[in-house]
This record gives sequence, structure tokens and C-alpha cells, in this order.
Amino acid sequence: MLTLFLLRHAKSSWEDTSLDDYDRPLNARGQRSAPAVGKYLVEKGYLPDLILCSGARRTRETLGLIVPYLDGDLRIRVEEALYRAHDGEALLQRLQAVDARARSVMLIGHNPAMQDLFTALATGGDPLALERLAAKFPTAALAVLSSEATSWRDIAMSGATVTDHALPRDLLQE
Repeated sequence: MLTLFLLRHAKSSWEDTSLDDYDRPLNARGQRSAPAVGKYLVEKGYLPDLILCSGARRTRETLGLIVPYLDGDLRIRVEEALYRAHDGEALLQRLQAVDARARSVMLIGHNPAMQDLFTALATGGDPLALERLAAKFPTAALAVLSSEATSWRDIAMSGATVTDHALPRDLLQE
């Protein structure tokens, strides 16, 4: 069984209009929500074998705010190509290249690609998560999917079940 954690970067700032999109930092709300996701991961006992993160500043800052909550020997790869992945197919191709030794992968990226990948892979499971995240995959949203596939290259054929999800607005109310 494979586990996939899809995490959209936390809320970013548009305050400095001179910055390129790639260089936009998190805003105050993003700086609050990312640690809340980190705490949620710990509470649920979620620990990915591999984290794949877009090279954009807001995704790296999101990663930086959740990593302190994760124990263990984390393998982290920051990849520029994930920033340029504009649809779910591009993310799926990267995911399919993951070594089969990694049984759980966290992908930290951007919309619309994250939502596209979610809707392409999520074939069942938590009806509330399916409805919420298919309609909108908000910033700092986390989707947890499990698949009976034995390797990442087969995940698209097997599909995935949504086993959990967390939205920042729900986490920050607790």
C-alpha cells in the first residue's frame, strides 16, 4: 500500500508587486496555517518517507514550517520542475518516477496542478473530502490518499482512496 500526502503551499503574500511569482513569501495567515498542518501530521502519526517540494519560495517556507514537527530521517527533494507543473498530469509523471522503496510521499505544490492530481487519483473514500477538495483545494489544504498499487508507476491505474484531509480554517479553530 502507498500513501500520498498532497499539501498545497500555505497562503502567500501579494504585497510586494515587484516580486516575481516564484519569489513570493508566505503572508501572516500562511505563517500560522503551515505549523497547524505540521501539528496535525504529528497528531495523526503521519510521516512521509519522501517529501517532494516545489522550489518556489512559498512552498519552501511551507516546508520549513512543517518539518520541525516531523520526527525521523526525512528525505527531502526541492525540485524546480514542480513549480512549472501546471496540471495534474505533470505531477503524476513525477510521482510515477518515485522509487518503490518510498511507501509514503508528500508532495508540496501549487494549484491548479494539486487539485487536478487530487481529482485524477481520488476514486473513493471520505465523501466530505472528495466534495470539498474537488470543488476547491485551498492554500495549506492537506489530502491523504492511500492506494493498493505496489509501485508509484501504477498509482494512476489503481486510483486512490481519500483517507483523511485537513483544511487550515478547521485546524486553526481547534
